[in-house]
Amino acid sequence: MKRFWKEARVVPGDGGWTVELDGRRVRTPAKRLLIVPMPALAGAIAEEWNMAGESVDPRSMPLTGLANAAIDRIAADREPFADGLAKYGEGDLLCYRADSPPALAERQEREWGPLLAWARRRFDVDFAVTAGITHVPQADATVRQLAHAVSMLDPFKLAGLSPMVTIGGSLVAALMIAEGAITAEDAWTAVTLDERWQAEQWGSDAEAEMMLANRRADFLAGARFLKLLA
Repeated sequence: MKRFWKEARVVPGDGGWTVELDGRRVRTPAKRLLIVPMPALAGAIAEEWNMAGESVDPRSMPLTGLANAAIDRIAADREPFADGLAKYGEGDLLCYRADSPPALAERQEREWGPLLAWARRRFDVDFAVTAGITHVPQADATVRQLAHAVSMLDPFKLAGLSPMVTIGGSLVAALMIAEGAITAEDAWTAVTLDERWQAEQWGSDAEAEMMLANRRADFLAGARFLKLLA
């Protein structure tokens, strides 16, 4: 759409904070008022609207998109959405290691081992780690504990968690970010280890680099969204 407003600003909303465009309150695609729980998040969303060009590109407004998802999609169907994210714990990226070359397997253990160690301590669980891509089931207790951690999150936190889980493939890494146990950049480095290894061995190309950059932007937007909810 074309830009029709001059200024976006934060104002109190019903039970939270919202954004007005020249006095008109922003609404979600489903026509609900865009109301978020924290003023910092509302301020960041307002900044996205203020920074928009003459033609609005939704990709340049990821926080607005995540807030829309929380309100329109997740709030009305929170439990199934949480269950979908929790299923990533059954096949977490960090549990699947290369069987060759040994240098890659060693690097995976060095970079991924500390993340699983955190989850073992935090949730009092263990993980089945394997070489190769054949699915190895995790213990029921592990699956339940990770699912419980996800189920405790409200729709806005689930919205922020979602791109990190789905893009990174690791529920453990996403939960670490959510709890402040790792920086988003360090988590991104961990979950893209295989891509970095391939690029180091064989080089990269412009298309692959652009795709990776887009994934990184979405991953970090989810982390920022969560941070603004704190």
